[in-house]
Amino acid sequence: MENINQIPKDEGIDHSLTLLKEGYEYILNRRKNLQTDIFETRILGRKAICLGGKEAARLFYDETKFQRQDAVPNRLIETLFGKNSVQTLDGEAHQHRKKMFLNALTEEKVANFLDIAKIEWEKALDKWSKKEEIIFYEEVKTLLCKAAFKWIGYPIYEENADVFMNELGAMFESSAAIGIEHWMGRIKRNQMEKKMEQLVERIRSNKVQVHPDSILHQFVFYKDLDGRQLDAETAAVEIINIVQPVVAISIYINFLVMALAHFPHERVKLKQHPDYAHFFIQEVRRFYPFLPFVAARAKSSFTWNGYAIQEGTLVLLDIYGTNHDPNLWNNPDEFQPERFAKWKDDRFSLIPQGGGNVKTTHRCPGEQLTIEMMNLALAYLLNKMDYEVPEQDLYITKDDIPSIPKSKVILRNVKRQKESIH
Repeated sequence: MENINQIPKDEGIDHSLTLLKEGYEYILNRRKNLQTDIFETRILGRKAICLGGKEAARLFYDETKFQRQDAVPNRLIETLFGKNSVQTLDGEAHQHRKKMFLNALTEEKVANFLDIAKIEWEKALDKWSKKEEIIFYEEVKTLLCKAAFKWIGYPIYEENADVFMNELGAMFESSAAIGIEHWMGRIKRNQMEKKMEQLVERIRSNKVQVHPDSILHQFVFYKDLDGRQLDAETAAVEIINIVQPVVAISIYINFLVMALAHFPHERVKLKQHPDYAHFFIQEVRRFYPFLPFVAARAKSSFTWNGYAIQEGTLVLLDIYGTNHDPNLWNNPDEFQPERFAKWKDDRFSLIPQGGGNVKTTHRCPGEQLTIEMMNLALAYLLNKMDYEVPEQDLYITKDDIPSIPKSKVILRNVKRQKESIH
């Protein structure tokens, strides 16, 4: 009979404020201090088990042991995910609806998105060249917003681009905020959901025509497991969930600029070795903070490594800490793209957008599109545009989720490189 060990505890009544204060490093700090990959804490008055590391990730993405229903805090549903979204489903219902997203993210459709994004980047580069300086993060959010809506088959008017971008951006920028910023994120989501809900209804009533092969048409007329179309509100939520993560890639593109600024010697390697771009992008995804952790609930009681996890227990997987785990990565706090030259993707050690098999688990289905868009952005930053990074506050704090520098990355004197063909 297996011996049951006492799960180490983060002593105290409640650690919600500490989590907000330490942000991305909350779980990792306690894993180091307690010398364990599992510990118990209390968040928002509820018991939670925190896990980290490769084997913990493998456990967490075992769909027979965990479910997402009732695990995601309401504040994230009201800002980041939306009610009844694919992220809140489990089992066959989750797999069925996730196919809708996977069908929108085929190799062919990702290539189509990149073609659209290139055109938008070219237009933006012309505009940036006429300005003394730009706030790069905001500009890229708008660029990606335009590209995303054209990609799904619903081009937005130029004058609406900033409005749509602000509403989509507020969803992921305010998800971990408190006070007025969080409530503004809720308001922005409600505004965008209302627009998309009206669009769904107008398409279904033939007042708006969209191409039958478009992603938008696929989402509007998708039928769930019961063979019925999603209600207009849920369809609107899922339309947002295909375009909003595209806009969020702006955070990673910001990190590309920051990495090139902080580690200028990497430019030489990138110029000399074309394959090095892949290593560089993977290291940016590992090194910089994106998701802090993800949540699930135990479907039933079980033991893991001698520890008992009870049915219904809230479990948090340390995403940031696993990407910085010294047992998985040599010198994890150093930026070393070369580490990926010999790295073998096992799906549970590099998990910036979740772990496991993208087709069968809750791993982000848009991960490949993210990598491809980062590759496109890096090509522009290296080979198609010149720019200066003036003195500014590029420091990112681990208590800011998502982690965006205060300056939002200011670029000055952006010009098209002469060899770039327009």
